[in-house]
Amino acid sequence: MKEIKNILDNFISYISVDRGLSKNTVLAYKTDILKFICFVKKKQINLEDCRHNDITDFLFEIKVKGLKPRSIFRTIESLRQFYKFLCLENLVENNPTVYLVSPKIPENLPNMLSLNEINILFNSMDTLDDIYHIRNRAMLELLYAAGLRVSELINLKFLNMNLENCFLRIIGKGAKERLIPFGNKAKYFINVYLLKRPLHTIEEEYVFISRLGKKLSRVEFWRQLKNIAKKAGIIKNITPHTLRHSFASHLLAGGANIRFVQEMLGHVSIASTQIYTHLDKSQVIQQHKRFHPKS
Repeated sequence: MKEIKNILDNFISYISVDRGLSKNTVLAYKTDILKFICFVKKKQINLEDCRHNDITDFLFEIKVKGLKPRSIFRTIESLRQFYKFLCLENLVENNPTVYLVSPKIPENLPNMLSLNEINILFNSMDTLDDIYHIRNRAMLELLYAAGLRVSELINLKFLNMNLENCFLRIIGKGAKERLIPFGNKAKYFINVYLLKRPLHTIEEEYVFISRLGKKLSRVEFWRQLKNIAKKAGIIKNITPHTLRHSFASHLLAGGANIRFVQEMLGHVSIASTQIYTHLDKSQVIQQHKRFHPKS
């Protein structure tokens, strides 16, 4: 078999280019496969000679070391993709991952804000005399109005924003493109921000910039959001993704079609979107238990 390093490099190229996986997913898969390669070296097994039992021994070993079910699930998927690649390249004859069974992952409902909490959060940002207060308000309004990922928000460029007609052109995970509408309230605060935003900055193609004239970092935006939530008196653990969860849940609760919400969020599978319908059902169950006379 070819040198392991060449195989791994070619595999990374395969999942990045051919499969179109995101950078974070590629990095996670690479980490998983490196662990597996270390395991087979320790056991003095060649990749082409690995059998089902060898794979399960590896999974048992990482489970004993404390790896959580979600990480084990991802590791199994990494191994499946790796051996699929090896088979495509005729580097192995048999795929030892064919009969692997993925562990059941406990369903964690996403953290979200109620409509009242959204109003409290936004209304706490009533200071419009400072450009960075205005920027924060505009970013949060757009994050909630369009259900963006934080990476999509901080990387938003002017050429991908049609402010007059209120829609964004977003290139999301796996280089998938989607058009997302947003409301007049977000448009208003973006306009207020742009009136005060310096015209000439270091990275002037980005809509939202830092004090240094560069695009705002993920960490800095998270820090700003934490401070805003603390000022608003919201004790929940809020992240930028909390507003994306709230956006989806509120749309579905208001009667939006799940396919529409899937498209807005950029989910490849509708199963990823259905968790928000589960969230809505859980709230119905809580209300039933609270008010029904025979519950």
